[in-house]
Amino acid sequence: MTDDESVEYYALLCDDPWHEVVLVDCGPRQTDVILALRKLTRLSLWRCRELARQAPVTVLEELDGYEARSAVSVLRNAGAAAEWRAEPEPGEHTAPSS
Repeated sequence: MTDDESVEYYALLCDDPWHEVVLVDCGPRQTDVILALRKLTRLSLWRCRELARQAPVTVLEELDGYEARSAVSVLRNAGAAAEWRAEPEPGEHTAPSS
């Protein structure tokens, strides 16, 4: 490379980080939330009931942003308190986003 040539560097920011869906509270409509969990996770009713009782708990992982927001919407429509979070890099802590 000569002195007249320059080098350009570009940072590509096209990768959307993975997101996770957290069931914060089941709310008063536990049956509706369990059915919504079953629809989203395709787990058994028994396992979905256990997840609902363990709140706050992560119910879905490694989703893109759109899928995470859609899942949170389904849970909120069922009466639950839910939020989506960007999965942190190892050693990094993030605040909830909704």
